[in-house]
Amino acid sequence: MAHGPGVSHNEGVRKRPRKGARRPTADSLVFSFLSAADVVEARLEAALSPTGLSLAKLAVLHFLADAKEALPLSDLAARQHCVRSNITQLMDRLEKDGLVRRRADPDDRRSVLAELTPAGEQAHAKGVRALADAQRAIVKALKAGEATSLQNALTALTS
Repeated sequence: MAHGPGVSHNEGVRKRPRKGARRPTADSLVFSFLSAADVVEARLEAALSPTGLSLAKLAVLHFLADAKEALPLSDLAARQHCVRSNITQLMDRLEKDGLVRRRADPDDRRSVLAELTPAGEQAHAKGVRALADAQRAIVKALKAGEATSLQNALTALTS
């Protein structure tokens, strides 16, 4: 059978009508979810990069800003869901950047407290703005129905 120009060779083949979209396999759905989470995290990290912060650094500054007082490193480690050695390394970098300072806990000689410096307060404010802008851009890429569906799906996964 000859076809004229611009006519697909499949044009005459009838396809079975789809009764509905196929449900994705468990592994493809979970890996797509993890891949999307990696992409979102990378976009957030990139948005923070010009401020000199990372998500981990901003989280520590945020805990300290919310507390409005010095916090023990053990509390910061628990809030950050990491071990004490990780929070110590993070505090080393933040202290080197002049964003936090450590001091002895007057009530417990074994404990070290961390507090924001004025530069840390400014960095926190810049980081929060940059993060909020990036979050809005990510959500703006979704249609209203998609955003609602995603929120419902995430709620279902976490409840």
